[in-house]
Amino acid sequence: MLGWTRGEDGRHHVTLFIENGRLGAGSTTRAMDGLRAIAKIHKGSFRLTPNQNLIIADIAPKARGTIEKLLAEYGLAGSENRSLLRLNAMACVAFPTCGLAMAESERYLPTLLDKLEPLLARHRLTDTPITLRMSGCPNGCSRPFIAEIALTGRAPGRYNLYLGGGFHGQRLNKMVLENVGENDILELLAKVIGDFARTRLPGERFGDFAIRAGYVAEVKEGRFFND
Repeated sequence: MLGWTRGEDGRHHVTLFIENGRLGAGSTTRAMDGLRAIAKIHKGSFRLTPNQNLIIADIAPKARGTIEKLLAEYGLAGSENRSLLRLNAMACVAFPTCGLAMAESERYLPTLLDKLEPLLARHRLTDTPITLRMSGCPNGCSRPFIAEIALTGRAPGRYNLYLGGGFHGQRLNKMVLENVGENDILELLAKVIGDFARTRLPGERFGDFAIRAGYVAEVKEGRFFND
């Protein structure tokens, strides 16, 4: 859970959204400075989450105000106030860090989300949780094969697109487009997202809808790669 929570022992915890788990470069340098300032006074712990976010844990009640001021000063406050697609997105490092990468992932995903978010806004889906994962190669270090929307790199600027995974990671997805560029990806996603907004059932998840609407067949037996 992103944002502030209070434990049964009365101590406070705040989970910060860290896009793709990356701090200390480019626009995130100020965030790293803020966490350094917090670390100098914080008496509790820092915890990393499986979804690449950061928990500042075990904050004494009397220290919460000081932590909140530092979060605001360094632009870390309200990190959870993003589209739920972005908050549920994840990428592997890919270029230039990973020698196995075939395409961009960590550096490209924010740009792709910038193009998808206006589409979600038009269909009033900004607050609808959808999982999206991107990997620079088929090895899938960001766990793309269980996401509702996933892309795996094939070559620079080229990806396989998958749909139909389970929101909670309980079902594999299935490939719908192979070795395509951004225009083809956005064109299909615009169609599926628009259809989802118009015809989804109450409480229906995006991955479940993609199967019910016939965009992909349900994967009923586990395998690492999809046909």
